[in-house]
Amino acid sequence: MTETRAMTPDLDAATRDAPRRLVILGSTGSIGTQALDVVAEAAGLRRPGEGVGHSPFEVVALAAGRSNLDLLARQAVAFRVRAVGTSGSADDAARLREALTAAARASSSPVPEILHGSDAAERIAAWEGADLVLNGITGSIGLAPTLAALGAGRRVALANKESLIAGGPLVKRAAAATGLEDALIPVDSEHSAIAQALRSGTAAEVDRLVLTASGGPFRGMTRAQLAEVTPEQALRHPTWDMGVMVTTNSATMVNKALEVLEASLLFDVPLERIDVTVHPQSVVHSMVQFVDGSTLAQVSPPDMRLPIALGLGWPHRVPGAAAACDWTRAAEWTFEPLDPVAFPAVELMKSAGTTGGTAPAVFNAANEQAVHAFHRSQLGFTEIVDVVERVLGEHDVVAQPGLEDVLAAEQWARRVADERIAGRR
Repeated sequence: MTETRAMTPDLDAATRDAPRRLVILGSTGSIGTQALDVVAEAAGLRRPGEGVGHSPFEVVALAAGRSNLDLLARQAVAFRVRAVGTSGSADDAARLREALTAAARASSSPVPEILHGSDAAERIAAWEGADLVLNGITGSIGLAPTLAALGAGRRVALANKESLIAGGPLVKRAAAATGLEDALIPVDSEHSAIAQALRSGTAAEVDRLVLTASGGPFRGMTRAQLAEVTPEQALRHPTWDMGVMVTTNSATMVNKALEVLEASLLFDVPLERIDVTVHPQSVVHSMVQFVDGSTLAQVSPPDMRLPIALGLGWPHRVPGAAAACDWTRAAEWTFEPLDPVAFPAVELMKSAGTTGGTAPAVFNAANEQAVHAFHRSQLGFTEIVDVVERVLGEHDVVAQPGLEDVLAAEQWARRVADERIAGRR
C-alpha cells in the first residue's frame, strides 16, 4: 500500500458492470451494522441525469454470533443474502431458521442457506463468488476466518485487529499467496488514515508513522488515580461507541498497543518508527511523516462509516459515506504525549512485537482474560496490563509458529492469566 497510485473517485463507474460482492463477518456488531448501513446508503448513488443508480455492492453472505439471531435474520432477508452463518448450536440454527422464515415471508424473500457451529464464520468467509470479506469479528476468534478468506483468494477488509496480532506472519503469508494487490485492506480508522496518507509517497520516503489516540476516559490521570477506577467508568468512552472489550482496551491503551503492532505488520514499518500521540478531539485519525520533514494527516469527524466505506470500496471512495469537517467554523486540535507510566501497554506491546513469534498472541489472550476479570470485579484496572506483563514473562516463545502453535499459545496464556488473577485475589 505504500506505492503512489491514483485513487479513482467514481465507485459507481468502477462497479457499473458488476457490483462488488461482499461477505460480512460479525454483521450484528458495531462494525457489521455500520457496514450494512453503508451498503444500503450506497445503493442510492446517483449518476448524472439518470436518477438513482445501481448499488456498487452486493452482500452475498453474513455471519455473526448467537447473541442477536433476530437481527441476523432481518439483515439476511433485507439484503437477500445467499448464506448466513452463526457460531451457535443446532438449536440456535433452528431458532435462526424460524426467524428467517418469518422475515422472508413478510417480504416475499428467499430463505438463505444456514450454517452453524464453531467453524461457521470460516465457511462463510470462503463463500463462493465473493470478492471481498469484511471481518468485523471481535477477538482472536477472527484469525481463522481471516485465513479462510485469504486461502479462498478473497481480499479482506480487516477490522479484526486480533487476526494480525495473534497470527501476523500467518496472515501476511496467506495474503501474499493470494497474488492480489492490497489483499489486506485496513478498516480501523487509524490504519485507514495511514493507508490514505501513504499514497502520497513511496515506501522509501516514509520516515515515521504517527497513530493518534483519543486518550479514552482517563486522559491525564496518574497511575495511582487509575488504580481506583471502576468498570462502569472504563466504559464511558468520550468519542466512540464500542463493545465492552474494545472500549476497555481503549481505556487501558491496550487498543492503541494492538494498533501499533498492526500498523507495523500492515505497512512494513519497524516498531521503533511508530509513535503514538494523544489527540482528544479524534479528528486527525493518524499521520505519516516523510523523510523530507513533511507530515500528512487524514482528517474527518469521528465516524467509522468513512473507513468502513473505504475498506469496502478500496481503492475507490464511496460518495457521501460520512460528513466532512465544517471548515467555516472555528476549531481547536490538541496533541499530547502518551504517559508511559500510567499507560504502559504500548511499550509492552512494542517489546512483545519485537520478540515476535507467539508473544503477541499471548499478549492479546492474557489481556482478554484480564479484561473479563476486571469486569467481574476480580481485578483492578491497572492490574490488567500487569497481568499481561507477567504472563508474557513466563511464556516460552515459539519463534516461527504455525496456526496450531498460535492456538496453543493462546490457550496457555488464558489458563496462566486466570491462575495469576486468582492468585491476586
